Amino acid sequence: MTDQLKKTPLHALHLELGARMVPFAGYEMPVQYKAGVMKEHLHTREAAGLFDVSHMGQVLLDADSVALDLERLVPQALANLGDRRQRYAFFTAEDGGILDDLMVARRRDGHLFMVVNASRRAFDLDHMRRNLPQANVIEITDRALIAIQGPRAETALDRIAPVADMAFMDIGVFPSEFGSLWVSRSGYTGEDGFEVSVESGRADDFARALLAMDEVAPVGLGARDSLRLEAGLCLYGNDIDTTTDPVQAGLAWAIQKARRPGGVRAGKYPGDTVIGPKLAGDADPEDKRRVGLVPEGRAPMRDGVELFEAESDSHPVGRVTSGAFGPSVGHPISMGYLPLRLSAAGTRVWGEVRGKRLAARVAGLPFRPSTYKR
Repeated sequence: MTDQLKKTPLHALHLELGARMVPFAGYEMPVQYKAGVMKEHLHTREAAGLFDVSHMGQVLLDADSVALDLERLVPQALANLGDRRQRYAFFTAEDGGILDDLMVARRRDGHLFMVVNASRRAFDLDHMRRNLPQANVIEITDRALIAIQGPRAETALDRIAPVADMAFMDIGVFPSEFGSLWVSRSGYTGEDGFEVSVESGRADDFARALLAMDEVAPVGLGARDSLRLEAGLCLYGNDIDTTTDPVQAGLAWAIQKARRPGGVRAGKYPGDTVIGPKLAGDADPEDKRRVGLVPEGRAPMRDGVELFEAESDSHPVGRVTSGAFGPSVGHPISMGYLPLRLSAAGTRVWGEVRGKRLAARVAGLPFRPSTYKR
């Protein structure tokens, strides 16, 4: 099966570094290196981790009024997105479900640069081409995407490109000895850091230059998952999908005032009749909400664990969507969905793990404060 998987431009480097490779979103990707998930996680929190995220889709969108046009597909305010700024967004369906979450940046040349999930790349491209016929939707296939995350990420990357003055969610294009670098100050770990689009043919040299620095170590998908879980960040297909709307998912913060009920460009996106009333405060106590969970014991509650209101109940009221041990917080953590009436921090619920009912407490998200450079 591995010969049918796609390979990123850093594949040979991963093997050289002793990575354990696994299938992920149609690619053969490193889940961990010799140091192991725990050390990779902690190194990212303490110094800087390098992640190959080249499996993600990179897209350029070009049209005369491209940002305003894209607002027909997302509930975010993009028409007023400033030059060299980036915004988190999501495509929504008519029933309010989330079709994909993505990053949208406005470049100085007027193009919108988008990063979409690997598992949804083909869908997203088709979705935009069908619904934005006046736009030129360009899939970028000749560039790798590398993330460098952690408190020492700025120190490391600034040796290659002048990124120190960038703030969180800024973007920039920088010349370098590795060709043109498309840089955003963002990431998926809760740490300060950057995502860098680099020409595929220069990606190996670029990654090696970073890894030669004392601050930087390679990090695989295993630690990437525990880092984003501690940060309370959603994984598409687990924590959000077409069955969850943005309010249920705790993502209402990503919908700006201009697109909310009463805003200057309110509604007029797929699912606005479902999402809008919830944003205005129409709350059903049985409607589900994404919550953090801390098991009372040492056993993690992982994806798929059913949640019960009482230990003896026979019918589940929710489900865990992500769970792992949190190396930085020192105990198991999970995310999942419960009815709104059970979503307050401190509420006790029960998860069924290997045939046993184990207690957990609802906790606020994130489990660990973010350290973004504002």
